Amino acid sequence: MKLSSLYKKAISVGIENDPRGKDAVAMELEDTKKRYDDMKPKEKDSFDMEYLENPYSDSRLLVGSGDEEISSMMIGIDIDVGEITLAEILRGKGNKIDMLMSHHPGGIAFGNLFSVMYMQAEILRTNGVPINIAEALTEGRMKEVERRLMPANHTRAVDAARLLNFPFMCMHTAGDNMVATYLQRLFEEKNPSRLEDVLDLLLDISEYKDAVKYNAGPKLLIGPEKRKAGKIFVDMTGGTEGAKDIFSSLTLSGVNTIVGMHMSEEHRKEAELHHLNVIIAGHIASDNLGLNLLLDKTLAGEQINIVECSGFRRIARG
Repeated sequence: MKLSSLYKKAISVGIENDPRGKDAVAMELEDTKKRYDDMKPKEKDSFDMEYLENPYSDSRLLVGSGDEEISSMMIGIDIDVGEITLAEILRGKGNKIDMLMSHHPGGIAFGNLFSVMYMQAEILRTNGVPINIAEALTEGRMKEVERRLMPANHTRAVDAARLLNFPFMCMHTAGDNMVATYLQRLFEEKNPSRLEDVLDLLLDISEYKDAVKYNAGPKLLIGPEKRKAGKIFVDMTGGTEGAKDIFSSLTLSGVNTIVGMHMSEEHRKEAELHHLNVIIAGHIASDNLGLNLLLDKTLAGEQINIVECSGFRRIARG
C-alpha cells in the first residue's frame, strides 16, 4: 500500500465518521476553497494546501513523499524522539518498519492543533446548544490553546524522523472522530438507564476492559452509579478540551451525562456546579479504540504488519 493511499484513506474514513455529518464537512471544505481563491498571492504562498482536502489541522503526513510502499508500520499513541530512536534500533535488529504513525499530533499538526477546535461549536449545536453561544465560547478557548502552544518546540519528532528516514504521519481528530461516533451510536442504540449501565457498556469494549488492568479504565467522575443517565453527550473529538463555560448551556439544552476522555479539575468543578453527570472513559483507552476503528477501515484488505508501541494495542474488528 502506498503511503499516500494510506494517508488519504485514513482522512476519508475520519470524514465519514465526523460527528457533524459529511454534509457539514463538505460545506467547510467548499468555504476553505472560496477563501483560498480570494487570497492575495503572498497569502497563497504560505497557505497549507492540505486544507483543501483535509479539514483536520491536527492530522497530517509529516514526513514522506507519499510514494513509499508500506508493508509494516510502527504505531504509538505518542511518537516522539524516543520512539523514533526505538524504531531505528529495532530496524537495526532486522525488524522491518516502513513508517511511523502517531495518534497525538507533531510538527505542523501540533502547532495548528487549536485550529480544529472550531468543529466543537457545530457538535455542540447538534446537541441543542445555540450556535451563537457555542461559537463564542469555542473561539475564546481556541485563542487560549493557541497561546499555550506558541512556545512549544513542536518539530523535534518530525526532525528526528526525517534524519532517520522514517515516513511519519499523525491521525488525531481523524481517530477521535471514530471513537466519538462509535460511542454516541452505541449509547443511542442501547439507551442505558443508569450511570452504572453506561459503565457496563464501556467495559464490554476490549480497549476499556484492557485499560482496567492498568488502572486506566472508565471511572465515574460525577454522580452516583444509580443516578439516571438521561441524555448522553460523548465529548471526545475536536482537538482538545473545550470551554468550561459551556456546561450551563449543555444542561439547558437537555444533556444529563457527559462521557469524555479526560477532564481537568477546573472543568470538573464547573460541570458539578451545573449538576451534570460525568464519566471518564479513559484517555489512552479511548485513543486506542479510535485508532483501531480507523485502522480497521483504512487497512481493510491490506496485509500490513503492525509494531505496537507507546501505549497502543492493536485490536482488530471484523
